[in-house]
Amino acid sequence: MTCNFIAASPVMRDLRAQVEQIAGVELPVLCVGETGTGKEAVAHLIHRLSPRAGQVFLKVNCAALPAELLESELFGFERGTFTSATQSKPGKFELCDKGTILLDEIAEMAPALQAKLLHVLQNGEFSRLGARRRMRVDVRVIAATNVDVRLAISANRLREDLFYRLSTFIVRVPPLRERREDIPVLLEYYLSVFAAQYGLPEAHVAGTVLDAALSYSWPGNVRELQNFARRYLVLGDQDIGRPHHVDAGVGRNSLAGPAGRLKDALEMVKERIEREAIHRTLEQTGWNRRAAARHLRISYKSLLYKARRYGLEQATRG
Repeated sequence: MTCNFIAASPVMRDLRAQVEQIAGVELPVLCVGETGTGKEAVAHLIHRLSPRAGQVFLKVNCAALPAELLESELFGFERGTFTSATQSKPGKFELCDKGTILLDEIAEMAPALQAKLLHVLQNGEFSRLGARRRMRVDVRVIAATNVDVRLAISANRLREDLFYRLSTFIVRVPPLRERREDIPVLLEYYLSVFAAQYGLPEAHVAGTVLDAALSYSWPGNVRELQNFARRYLVLGDQDIGRPHHVDAGVGRNSLAGPAGRLKDALEMVKERIEREAIHRTLEQTGWNRRAAARHLRISYKSLLYKARRYGLEQATRG
């Protein structure tokens, strides 16, 4: 999905103004914030507003690969460097020359690789794995992390010299609970995007659901809101926003009132989707429970339990 910067809250308008100031300055940027807040969208915005806008933008998730693979992904390798290297391959820094690279989850990068990255930031030089010659690139680096950088430095997860090199500009992306004015705008935006993506009629958020959404803490931030919008649109069921009973003994900090209703709504959506998937698979397998369990990749015992729970116990084979 395209990472668009969607904002209505004062704090996010201030953030955009900050981005507009730093976008044209050819220095690294460090984006910090909780998981799912939209750090990638901010990085895309920096790139789009910079003189590099017409060049390549690439993202690399530093937590997704082990150190050896991440090094070859970033810097490339020469033919014969290792057994499977049947031909040379450029890394992301080469491919991103004159453009912008986003290094997501930078604190998860191995310390030795952080040292090599620091050299690239300082001199613009690196070498492919297995290569003798060095090459120069002109790449703007944007790094992102969801951890407390001071704690990461203390725990030796993040090199202090790399942090100071990256932190010329630090952009903090606030969690959704600190910018509730963005919730209605984001919901309507993602409902429209997903409607076009799935070929469905556009939907709008019912009043009770919107009230609950505005009260909910959204621990998964924008990413959680995206998933909720997708389920809401696909189900097309306004009843997921109806009030649900909440235990009077719920603690002060838990999801009570409208927020509790949204939590219940999310659970209802999840169960509805699961029931429909099981029902559809049973029909496709001629109600053969063992075949359905294999297709769904769950145990036969789990399928029997879920079939009873969802009232899917008509005559079956196996």
